[in-house]
Amino acid sequence: MTTRSAPDRLLSVLAAFDHAHPELSLTAISRRAGLTLTTAHRLVAALTEWGALERDESGTYHVGLRLWEVAALAPRGLALRQAALPYLEDLYEATHENVQLAVRDGREVVYTEWLSGHSAVGVRIRVGARWPLHVTGVGLALLAYGGTELQEAYCAAPLCSYTDHTITDPARLRRVLAEVRRSGVAVSDRQVTDDALSVAAPVRGPGGAVVAAVSVVVPYADARVPVLVPAVRLAARGISRALGWQPD
Repeated sequence: MTTRSAPDRLLSVLAAFDHAHPELSLTAISRRAGLTLTTAHRLVAALTEWGALERDESGTYHVGLRLWEVAALAPRGLALRQAALPYLEDLYEATHENVQLAVRDGREVVYTEWLSGHSAVGVRIRVGARWPLHVTGVGLALLAYGGTELQEAYCAAPLCSYTDHTITDPARLRRVLAEVRRSGVAVSDRQVTDDALSVAAPVRGPGGAVVAAVSVVVPYADARVPVLVPAVRLAARGISRALGWQPD
């Protein structure tokens, strides 16, 4: 049996928490982290003392504010959000639909900001949520500009499906990515739910590389893609300029 390193055990405690498990007992942490109760108790105590975890009166543990403080230093986290927020708000005011900002982490898209109206279509998204790249508009935009090596590796692996409209054929995905690069926008048509469509555009950093993507999600029945495309492009361009990108 391979002995797990101390950092691996420590990280497994933090990884026990996710959106489906935002609060856990010590026993649950031990089970989800694959650690003995004694080891879990020792690591949880250390993390709680440092502020990475917090314990309420019932003995349940939550992620602590100290982790949020550290995460806020990530260039693709709070700094990106601060630069993007005025343009996300403008896009929301123009559409009154769900507006999202996301970055890529490996084969997944991670949402760093989300603005939603009371009457906007329901979406299975929250800040910090992760989805496979090929099923969302922002994910398609990030994958399309992620380079050939990433795209080929992604297409070589199984493509999970959520609806009958989810892209599961590698050849079709390659064609979609080529169209994204040609047009500069990505459209995800009912890939996560049967009632929603998203239009996304890439956000560029100072050197011109794509560092994020912005999108608007609308009800499929009311989707007017030609009207949404200019608004999403304008938001993406504004965020890119705020990050220091200078177009040719």
